[in-house]
Amino acid sequence: MSSPAHKIRFGNLSVTIWRNSSEKGVWYSVSPSRSYKKGDETWKETDSLGFDDLLPMAKLLDQAHSWIGKQMQADAKARKAREEANAEAE
Repeated sequence: MSSPAHKIRFGNLSVTIWRNSSEKGVWYSVSPSRSYKKGDETWKETDSLGFDDLLPMAKLLDQAHSWIGKQMQADAKARKAREEANAEAE
């Protein structure tokens, strides 16, 4: 499994951002999760959120949205630079 492009945490909540690519281009996906301790003290993760998790998770998702937006701009700039370099080489 590939490593995440970025991870944002707040307390026991996190949002993992994945960079995906195919012949059609690059896109990003997001996995929200909440960490908790099972009775035997091992850490587990779930995508189930409680009432008190909703607003903090919304803020994390907002930060993820901003990060992805900036990353998509950087991706477009890099793609344009590659295309210009390829055009000059021809």
